[in-house]
Amino acid sequence: MSPLITPALLAEACSAGPGPVVLDVRWRLTGPPGREDYDRGHLPGAVFVDLDRELAAEPGAGGRHPLPEPEALQAVLRAAGVTADRQVVAYDAGDGSVAARAWWLLRWAGHERVSVLDGGFAAWVEEGRPVTTEVPAPEPGDFEVRPGGMPVLDAEQAAELASAGTLLDARAPERYRGEVEPIDPAAGHVPGARNAPFSRHLGDDGRWLSSSELAQRFAELGVRPSEPIGAYCGSGVTASSVVLALEVARLTSQERPAALYAGSWSHWCTDPDRPVATGPNP
Repeated sequence: MSPLITPALLAEACSAGPGPVVLDVRWRLTGPPGREDYDRGHLPGAVFVDLDRELAAEPGAGGRHPLPEPEALQAVLRAAGVTADRQVVAYDAGDGSVAARAWWLLRWAGHERVSVLDGGFAAWVEEGRPVTTEVPAPEPGDFEVRPGGMPVLDAEQAAELASAGTLLDARAPERYRGEVEPIDPAAGHVPGARNAPFSRHLGDDGRWLSSSELAQRFAELGVRPSEPIGAYCGSGVTASSVVLALEVARLTSQERPAALYAGSWSHWCTDPDRPVATGPNP
């Protein structure tokens, strides 16, 4: 199944039987909390899941958004009603960069039927579809988290991939080049990594580019399907959308996905012995 689902297809799926489990994961890097958006209105039946507290472990040596412990993630997903046999759809405010984190985590945990809402909450509302302030009480799910469904890189593996394959940096160009760094203690990028800003996955209409358009974009960045591919960003969130975009572009697949450096730059730059590069794409 496609990692993306349109509002029309989601509405159709929700009208037939129990439908998918829908997760609202709206979040902003600098706040305010996404729960406030959820309380003002969300898709009918959607359950709010907090990125900072539920889709990541406590920040620390592993970065700003380390992978959650399997037991903790399992409890969150079961409370949201996730089961192994029901599709899960995640949405954020619009660009899919945060919803992709939920998509990636569920795939990493072993769930095979996960999608991101194309255009997110903005697209749903733009099409005149219903929203509600009613908070659902889902029946607890029975999904069992089994890590390993998606490949994960550590710092050493990321460095090796940057030289032996393709490592994509999902951050904004100015952060990649080391001109600014508003969050982490050092500016720059992993030597050999190529800048592939997650914001460029979308067209002017706020929807994801087509498979062919994404494939062309990655080809211009020198991505070759025959080589191993990985991605990172500031803390492992928006890089998940690069992993998703590569699959939409059919450069990777559910059976052969791109790898994620989960600690990302917030982990890389904590070690002063790790090299830092600046400037444009090599």
